[in-house]
Formats: sequence, structure tokens, C-alpha cells
Amino acid sequence: MRTPFLPGAELGARFYAAVVRPLLERDFPGLAHAAAHLGGGSDVLGHDTAMSRDHDWGPAVTVFLPESEAGRAPAVRTALERRLPAEFLGHPTRFAADPADPGSEVLTAGGPVHRVRVTTVRAFARRQLGWDPADPLTAADWLSFPQQQLLSVTAGRVHADGVGELTALRERLGWYPEDVWRYLLAAGWTRLGQEEHLMARAGHAGDELGSRLIAGRLARDLMTLGFLTERRYAPYPKWFGSSFTRLACAPALTPLLRDLVAAPAWPQRQDTYAAAAGLLVRRQNELGLAEPADPRPRLFFSRPFWVIRGDLVAATLVAAVTDPAVRRLTARRLIGGVDQWSDSTDLRDPSWRDRVLRFYS
Repeated sequence: MRTPFLPGAELGARFYAAVVRPLLERDFPGLAHAAAHLGGGSDVLGHDTAMSRDHDWGPAVTVFLPESEAGRAPAVRTALERRLPAEFLGHPTRFAADPADPGSEVLTAGGPVHRVRVTTVRAFARRQLGWDPADPLTAADWLSFPQQQLLSVTAGRVHADGVGELTALRERLGWYPEDVWRYLLAAGWTRLGQEEHLMARAGHAGDELGSRLIAGRLARDLMTLGFLTERRYAPYPKWFGSSFTRLACAPALTPLLRDLVAAPAWPQRQDTYAAAAGLLVRRQNELGLAEPADPRPRLFFSRPFWVIRGDLVAATLVAAVTDPAVRRLTARRLIGGVDQWSDSTDLRDPSWRDRVLRFYS
């Protein structure tokens, strides 16, 4: 009989409390540390299900030593390697490389690797973000961080923090500085302004498939703005829609977005788009980040296509920016953060961040 499913974050919390912490106290009495369930997995976001147990899932804890104690990490790893039990709550604590996917791990009794990682906050930030927390955070740094990577640091559960370094990092990365936030919102509205009329134009020309494809792009960009207006980082595509349902705007927006992508003809699509975009303009106006923008649809020049004019919404946000570094970025094309101008999974890897930064230099 298979062990009943327990969400990974809860499993990790129990594993730390019942196994890892007692072992640390026994072998390293008085060792200050933090412990958390962080990283890029579905379990960190709280979206894991029984299916998630097939790879990269199981009893896991990341132990953070103070930077001053970093030299003790090998000894801590060795002690844990010797003393961890073979199972916890019916789950093996050891992992092996998945032969079908060498980059993943699967639970296996007697496997060679456990998932109690011992590191420092500084090393963890370098691995997840390609950035050293000893350095300042510039506007370009913020824009070069994929939001999923920011979630890998800020979204998980902290079990204990007797040092404070991890808590400080999570608070520092909790959300964008206000002018960077304005810039990202402006870039989102710019994207919409560049394509909102194309959906109707394609349909008017008889290209219903093309119109539907553009509608899907617009729906995604509206959802991205939903995350931004609610100060929430958006995850990678697998959990983008699931996380969207947790937003306060989701009950009002979701029916409109479903109609937008499912409408049988372009006139219904443009009307539904205008309603959804107008709702987000009103919500943005409530934030007080800029002068209120007009949420009402209008004709696209003399053509029979109704749009919101995302470029005008963006202009109100740009006008409110005061930070010189961000103003320099707004003087160029509003490409936004890396998530807004690239869908490439590989490009969003921290190893590419130095090259991504060049777009903002």
C-alpha cells in the first residue's frame, strides 16, 4: 500500500523537526542555523500532488549556516550522511539519478543521495539568482531576475531561522522597488498596446486561427499584469494558471479570460478583451502609482476595432518614475523584465544572467 500523500513542504517541516534538528543538536550543539523548504519545485509553490512524487520530491530540508560558519558545512553533511534514517513517514530519504532523466532524482530505498542540503544564504542566492547578496541591488539586477527564481527564494516555508540572514534576504527580495514596479507595469501595458488591435484585424481579414492565437497571447499578458498589480511574482508556465487563481482579481478576470480565448469570432474577443483590460486599469488606478488612466475602450484610429490603448496606460506610469536609473531605461524601448521579453527556459537560467544584464546596460 502506497504511503498517503503529504504536501512536500509539510513533509519537509516534519522531517526537520523530527530528524534533522535533533541530529544537529546532538552532533553540533549550539550551532546557529536556519532551515527551510526552498528551491524551484512544485512543492515549494504549494502545487504538488501525488503525481509529483515521481521525481525531485521527498523528505527535503535546506540547512543554512552563518557565513562565518561556512567551513563547517562538510562536517555537517558527513554527519547527516551517517545518521539519517533510511525512511521517514514511509518515504525513503535517499535518492538516485533518474535513468530516464539524468537531471532529476527519484526516491529509492538505499539510494546514494539525501536531500538535506547544507549551504549558506550567500551561496544559495548565487545558485538561484546568479547574484551575490553582498552586492547592491540595481534596477538592472531586478529586471534580470526571472520571477520563478525570485519565488524559489521567497515562496517556500522557513522552519527556523536562528541567524536572521535568510529572513533578511527574503525580505529584501520580497517585491520590486516602486519605480521598477512602475517600469514592469508600463512594459506590460506596452506589450498589450502593440498587439491588442491585431487580434481584431486578423479576424476581420478572415484569419480566425491567427486571431485566436493573438487572443491567447493577450490573455497571458493580462494575467501577468494581474500578478504585478497584486505584488505577486508569477511562476513558470506549469503553475502560472494555478497560481493566478489565488489572486484577488481572479474571480472577476477568469470568466473574461476564458471567454477571450474561447470566443467563436473576433467581435466577441475584442469586447471581452476590452472588459478584462479595463478591469485591470481600474485596479491599477487604485494603487496610486500614477495618474489615473482611462479604462474605457476606444476605436483604433478609424478602424472598427476597440482597444484600451495600452501605450497610454504605460505613459502614465512612465511619467511617475523618478529614479534616474529607471528613467534611463524608460527612455529606451520598454522591454520590461526578462520574463516579459523572453519565453526561453534556458535563457532564464541564472547562468545566463550576465548576458541578460547587457540588455539594460
